[in-house]
Amino acid sequence: MGEWTDTTDSTDSGAAVPVPRTIGVVGAGTMGVGVAQCFAAAGHTVVVVDPVQEALRSAPGRLRDGVRAARLLRRRDAAAGAAPTADPERVTWSGELSVLADAGFVVECAPEKEPVKEKVLRELDAVCGPETVFASCTSCIPVARLASFTGRPDRVIGTHFMNPAPLKDAVEVVRGPETAERTLRLTLAVLDGLGKHGLVVRDAPGFVTNRVLMLTLNEAATVLDEGTADADTVDRVFQDCFGHPTGPLRTADLIGLDTVRDSLLVLLEHTGDERFRPCPLLSRLVADGRTGRKSGHGFFSYPVRTPRPA
Repeated sequence: MGEWTDTTDSTDSGAAVPVPRTIGVVGAGTMGVGVAQCFAAAGHTVVVVDPVQEALRSAPGRLRDGVRAARLLRRRDAAAGAAPTADPERVTWSGELSVLADAGFVVECAPEKEPVKEKVLRELDAVCGPETVFASCTSCIPVARLASFTGRPDRVIGTHFMNPAPLKDAVEVVRGPETAERTLRLTLAVLDGLGKHGLVVRDAPGFVTNRVLMLTLNEAATVLDEGTADADTVDRVFQDCFGHPTGPLRTADLIGLDTVRDSLLVLLEHTGDERFRPCPLLSRLVADGRTGRKSGHGFFSYPVRTPRPA
């Protein structure tokens, strides 16, 4: 399916792992565009699919903004040998999953809602060839559950990219109970080609990152709601006492408060642990459309940038 190139995967004693040149990305939101930028910068041909026309209209401009930011960073860090930036011409956009028929590796970046991911994975299973690997950028849903929506559970794996994807060096790689060794090796080789290292963890709700992080974000919102401290002080405590670069509330704003809420609800469903129930303040902010940086308002206020047209 399409052109392939060989790369060497250190996890298999130097054995060559064929890495597909054509990569599919499902979802043209913040994460999908960031992941597409990573693959384009590594020289892949990337096809991004999203059924929401507004997302497709704004995505090329958002990609170009990301590339411009990466080029500025590259010039600033030239002495350190910065990574190459993406060529936007390597990325094409579509509203139909059928265009991914020739993709050898598909990263699913659909919203963190199980019915949405189920629909996407079932359709991908029907469209893509039997060798295609589905790498879900799920942040909380167990890989075993996602794999059950396909006829290829051995070729389903979790690749939890962090936001912003182009600036993060690590990816949480989640191996489901039926994920094949070859799928794992291929995924690690793909990530290595992006200049990223995969941290492999076992399958569980929220894995390592969000099983811990979402509790922290929810509790930070709770202490703010209860008046223990204002938002800036909550974050300063984490920055000044623990060395956290931004603090939990600004982190939640960056992720998107709607995504945080959805992730908490997934964790609540899969664990039954009431600690994951979204706190009232978080729910109110989402209901009011205050979803963080992308909306201009969350726990803090931000300037809203209008992406330049493609």
